[in-house]
Amino acid sequence: MKKAVVRNLHLLDFKNYPEASLEFSPKVNVFVGNNGVGKTNVLDAIHYLSVTKSYFNPIDSQNIRHDQPFMVIEGEFESEGGTDKIYCGLKRGQKKVFSKNKKEYEKLADHIGEIPLVMISPSDRDLILEGSETRRKFMDGVISQSDRVYLDDLLNYNKALTQRNSLLKYFAKNNTFDSDQLSIYDEQLIERGTRIHDRRKQFMDQLAPIMLSAYSSIAQTDEPVSVEYASKLNEMDMRQALQDALQKDRVLQYSSTGIHKDDLAFKLRDYPLKKVGSQGQQKTFTIALKLAQFEFLKEVTGRKPILLLDDIFDKLDETRVEAIVSMVNDHRFGQIFITDTHEERTGGIVKRIAEESKVFSVEAGGKITELEG
Repeated sequence: MKKAVVRNLHLLDFKNYPEASLEFSPKVNVFVGNNGVGKTNVLDAIHYLSVTKSYFNPIDSQNIRHDQPFMVIEGEFESEGGTDKIYCGLKRGQKKVFSKNKKEYEKLADHIGEIPLVMISPSDRDLILEGSETRRKFMDGVISQSDRVYLDDLLNYNKALTQRNSLLKYFAKNNTFDSDQLSIYDEQLIERGTRIHDRRKQFMDQLAPIMLSAYSSIAQTDEPVSVEYASKLNEMDMRQALQDALQKDRVLQYSSTGIHKDDLAFKLRDYPLKKVGSQGQQKTFTIALKLAQFEFLKEVTGRKPILLLDDIFDKLDETRVEAIVSMVNDHRFGQIFITDTHEERTGGIVKRIAEESKVFSVEAGGKITELEG
């Protein structure tokens, strides 16, 4: 099976890096250094070139190095035809420029899915601790990497939702109501929302068993965990849901039902993981969820995604760390990037993992040095 591989990366005034040029191993790349020196920023730059945005900060201009006028991220990725050069450039106050082999994309969405990638980070705990929007974004982000129709449906659904909400506010403000006018947006929400729900349900049916198997392998126990797709459309169709909520929507002046209210329920022993899970259990759960994402993308794209492991060993006991190392050592995985504060720990990991690897030392000020042997 082919794998997604980034050969090199060039940064200019991206986050804390004045300038950096790196050549990568096609298998394992490790970045070691103290907290706050910019290890994660290298992984985030690779994420940018895959998904067209930062994993951590969606406001592009805030990723430009302090007081600088612009930033550039460039990388060469292996493809069936040889190599593709992906470029991302942003000047303050201007539109982001994103191109492949010097041909600029008209829509950023056209690039999504070109380079399958999975990032596992401490911030993933937000999937458990934060509200439903965070979990919907996770579902949407994964499915969109492999399904252009889904991404198009999602963009159009959200557009129709915004227009419907504006119309509800207009009706309330002007003490009027026009059901024919509202039905224009209802029909768009019904058509797109039904397809989105069906695709999400299919996705979770595929993801859940993979995730549970990964959790069991990492935890080395039979802790009963589960993940369920919670949606109003599991109980009734979208048309009925909109009709039932119409009077409520007119009072609230926004659309109170639909796939934009969907959620994922994470449970441990049938109780919310957020309430009863320890930090280690919660971290194990999110890592298992992301490893399931990896397997899903590999299956639907026919390529092994790039795997970014950002500081994932913290707050895990030795047994779980060893289990993760064992899983990553498997040939199911392709190119891997790891950050860690402990060179000794990652050095041991690299020795266990495959044939080829590179280790980079990262220091304050954006200095990166490749370590010998």
